[in-house]
Amino acid sequence: MNTAGHSDDTGLDLIPFRGVRYVPEQVGRLAAVTSPPYDVVVRPDGLLHLESADPHNIVRLILPQATTPAARNQQAADTLRGWLAEGVLAPDAEPGLYVYEQRDDDILQRGVIGALRLSEAADGVVLPHEGVMAPVVEDRAALMRATSANLEPLLLTYRSDAEGEPKGATAVVERAARREPLLATTTEDGFHHRLWSVTDPAEIAEIQSDLARHQALIADGHHRWATNLRLRAEHPSPSAWDYGLVLLVDTARYPLRVRAIHRYLHRLPVSEALSALGDDFRVQTLKGTLDQALEALGEAAVQGNAFVLAGDGVFHLVDRPSPELLARTIPADGPEAWRTLDATVLHATLLDHVWRIPDAPDHIAYIHDTAATVEKAERDGGTAVLMHPVREEVVRDLARQGVTMPRKSTSFGPKPATGLVLRDLTS
Repeated sequence: MNTAGHSDDTGLDLIPFRGVRYVPEQVGRLAAVTSPPYDVVVRPDGLLHLESADPHNIVRLILPQATTPAARNQQAADTLRGWLAEGVLAPDAEPGLYVYEQRDDDILQRGVIGALRLSEAADGVVLPHEGVMAPVVEDRAALMRATSANLEPLLLTYRSDAEGEPKGATAVVERAARREPLLATTTEDGFHHRLWSVTDPAEIAEIQSDLARHQALIADGHHRWATNLRLRAEHPSPSAWDYGLVLLVDTARYPLRVRAIHRYLHRLPVSEALSALGDDFRVQTLKGTLDQALEALGEAAVQGNAFVLAGDGVFHLVDRPSPELLARTIPADGPEAWRTLDATVLHATLLDHVWRIPDAPDHIAYIHDTAATVEKAERDGGTAVLMHPVREEVVRDLARQGVTMPRKSTSFGPKPATGLVLRDLTS
């Protein structure tokens, strides 16, 4: 693989790679072998659904099932090599960058998939906005060591000058989207996916020279980025491990959705959660549907910090925290935009101080699907904490200041489907 970079190390350094893709003749429907990112497949029934969709579903690589972590990772490695040997997966004939499009009735997203030179946050090229958990990084690192592959792209965003005619990478993306795609499929969530390869040296150079002037924000994939950095340190440079698989989206042209990631508190019943609040928050019991509760949450969030608690059959709007409580519990050294985040108040004030719940998997689950969070709380007797989403501009501004938000503070989307293109680090 060509690992030669092109940039002056001041911006994004994206290089082509030989994408590994499913061979259509060897699988059923292409949609049946794809999956959401590994951390979105949160429920066992979702995993089983994907496994049963097709015997070659990518979930068998990103979330292998066996009795021990070592056995799981070895199983994924054996499965990947087996599929390559059998021709279920095959590398493209020549290296390229890939233009990727997904759309539904409400949103159109286009971007470029390539191998991006890894960099530390201090370099100011790729900006994280959330912290990571060491056990999750180690879990992903062990899987990646075993498979020697980037199994799914991270989602990164950058912002071009959107005025006037498309230029640089955006112009190449627009031209590619007028051509016949390498693949097209529609997944069961209603999204239409298309992929094109860009192999012309002039077009690759056009993308590279444009991106070299930009920095990017990690929208989705902080743990995978941290995993890539850890594994880069384990391999002598230069090597394929100096790069990671990413999808870069220009959000000046293709804005993303930003949704909240909700919390489920396994061991805290709603009655106990509410009683612990005392007089430090206003609590209102809401009548109506989940959508109506979320609408009330959105209205309250305009005025300040607000959450909805659920799990006892009704919804409770929790807002107007005591200023004295916030002053006592939130570190004063962070910028105001960080101190006033709902996620900061949730973690520093509610979880750490009021409820005294450690941020550990046996106490807290992070769930993207709002209805699933409520259903789990009502079924298992814990508390669902529903969050209001943060605007992308706030996230990017904090990231540029080097300020990380509490982990799982945002869910940018749509996320790229896993399984459309992989990167083999051994070829």
